[in-house]
Parts: sequence; C-alpha cells; structure tokens
Amino acid sequence: MDVLSQPRSAVEVLAWSRGVVEPAMRAAVDTLPPSMRRVAGYHFGWWDADGTPRSGDSGKAIRPTLAVLCAEAVGGSIVDSVPAAVSVQMVHDFSLLHDDVMDRDVSRRHRPTAWTVFGVSPAILAGDALLTLAFDVLAGSGHPRSQDAMRLVSSAVQDLVEGQCEDVSFEERSDVDLSECLAMAGEKTGALLACSTAIGALFGGGTTVQVEHMRMFGEHLGLAFQLVDDLLGIWGDPQVTGKPVHSDLVSRKKSLPVVAALTSGEPAAEELAALYGRRDPLSDVELARAAELVALAGGRAWTQREAVDQLDLALAELALAAPGARAAAELTALARLVTRRDH
Repeated sequence: MDVLSQPRSAVEVLAWSRGVVEPAMRAAVDTLPPSMRRVAGYHFGWWDADGTPRSGDSGKAIRPTLAVLCAEAVGGSIVDSVPAAVSVQMVHDFSLLHDDVMDRDVSRRHRPTAWTVFGVSPAILAGDALLTLAFDVLAGSGHPRSQDAMRLVSSAVQDLVEGQCEDVSFEERSDVDLSECLAMAGEKTGALLACSTAIGALFGGGTTVQVEHMRMFGEHLGLAFQLVDDLLGIWGDPQVTGKPVHSDLVSRKKSLPVVAALTSGEPAAEELAALYGRRDPLSDVELARAAELVALAGGRAWTQREAVDQLDLALAELALAAPGARAAAELTALARLVTRRDH
C-alpha cells in the first residue's frame, strides 16, 4: 500500500484537521466587531484577555474533523468542505459560551471561562455573534448545496436549544426517566454531531442515501460521546477534563449515569435521591458518597454499556454509507478515540 494512502491515527487526524480548518476559523472571526472578536478569540484560546497571542488549548475540534473526513469519505474535496467544518465549530462554541453562563462554570480548557473574564452579557453576545457567523460562512461559501447546509444547521441548532432547555429543567424535577434523558442527550449533543457528519457528506457531494447514513453515524456517535462525557462529569480527572472533580454532582445535574441510578430501584438509589434533593451545597465527603452511590445503583455500568452500544450502531451506519477505505478507517479511529476519553 502507498504510504500516503495509509490511515492516520485519530490524534494525527485531529492535528491535521486543525491545520486545515483553523486559518478559515481565524479569518471568519476577524470579520466580527472588535468587542466580539476579543471575547471569541479568548474563548478559542488564541489570545489572553488583553489580546496577547497564545498557543493554548483551543479544544479537540471533533466536529470540524468529522465534517472534513465525511466529505473525503464520499469522494469529495477537503478544501470545499472547510466552510461546513467552520460552521459546525462556530455553532458548537456558541453553545459552549452560553452553557458556561447557564451552568455558572468557571473553567473551560484549563482556563477561566469567558463570562468570568469579560462578564455575562459580553459572553452571551459573543455566542450570538458566532451563531450568526456560522450561517454567514455557509452563505458565502459559494457551494451549490449551501442552502441545504444552512437548513441542516438550523435544524441542529433548534434541537440543541431544546435539549439544553430540557437539561436545565431536569435539575428542578425529581421524576426524570431514562428515556427522557436519552432523548435530551440526542438533542443536546447528538444533533450537532449528526449535522457535522451530514453537512460534510453534503459538501463532499454525497448521495442522499450517503448523507442520511452519515447523519445517523453522527447521531449515534453523539449519544455515545454524551454518555462518556457524563461519566467524565462525575469520575473524570480534572487534569484531563479541565473541570473540578464531581463537577456534575456539585450542580445536581441529572446526567445519564445519575438518572440510570435514580431509576434503578436499587437500595442505593434512595440515599442518592435524598442527597440530590437537598438544597444546601454538598461537602466533598458527600460528593464522593454520591459518586459511590451512582456506581452502586448501577448507573456507571449502564452508561458504559450504553456508550459501547451506541458506538456499535454508529459504526454500522458508517459502513452503510460506503465510505472510502482510508476515510472509513480514520473515522472509525476518531469515533473510538472520542468515546474512550479516559487518558
């Protein structure tokens, strides 16, 4: 086999994708008004609060990588797919800026969140600016399928917003069931990953059938991703996640492991429900006990099994899209990497 046709590792693919997409990301952000550009660039990790350039962590770039790889997988041009990749990353970061405000998170990617540095209103407005920019990039791409792409992005944003709204409402409810929680995760996380894979195939010239299978690949991958993310929200290493230990338990988040535990009928579920029902902050000892109870009630094991099942479903859909061999291998490696973030 020609060395150039051999599949790259997931880490290599992510690094390559950043090199392909980031120049276009920076060019797009440069079109923002100065106040919004300053906040957005800080959020992306391109500079400090005072504008001093830096080369810090700007995120994994999973969504844009999926977009360019899916374009390549259906035989399309990577260059032509860059606007699609930029667009889905802009939408993702719009959601992160807003999520950090709503969740009152004080750190992201190992540095203070934008709202803690610039204020709540500038962070919200910067998120709005990125969302607008996502559509502007597609509209200005000149791609013959740009209108279809904008509809895909619009639908994904509507689902994302609905999922986020449900996620917030769950914190005030004691009767959330597992099917509701899975549906919320499908909207909050699965919708944008599904959009990323579908829009990549669309800009790559894929057939209607290929675009749909790629969309389903992304949808199942998104669910697997959220399941793993919820595990990290309880048991993740702060050095890896960039967030405090037990961060989801601090906010009484009804994440998938927690809901699986609360609805398990196991003896540990009752004690967990009592802790979650309290209004006063939990101590470090109580947070550790809550994490233990989630595991004892089967929430951790169920989430791990469901993540494996969703990944299997994703890879089955990928195969049905009949992708090129190298792109298929790289998409598979990437899917396995992002659903095994325990390193």
